[in-house]
Amino acid sequence: MGSSASSNKGSLIRARCAVIGVPHESLGEEIQAVVIRVAGSTLTEDELIAWAKEGLAAYKYPRIVKFRDTLPMTATGKILKRELD
Repeated sequence: MGSSASSNKGSLIRARCAVIGVPHESLGEEIQAVVIRVAGSTLTEDELIAWAKEGLAAYKYPRIVKFRDTLPMTATGKILKRELD
């Protein structure tokens, strides 16, 4: 990856995300990451998946990435995964 990918790796450390299972026709479930980008980040879905592949087992990295501005949270600051799609 080029220089934009390496500069985005720093953004990954500060990003907030949730990882959930979503329905898949043949596999039953697939891994999806829902991510809030750090302000000014140009991180793409492909860059995030490539970064995750470097450090995770093949069955653990997300195949789908969705970017959002916010994540649903409880009053105590926990992410409400059941409200993500």
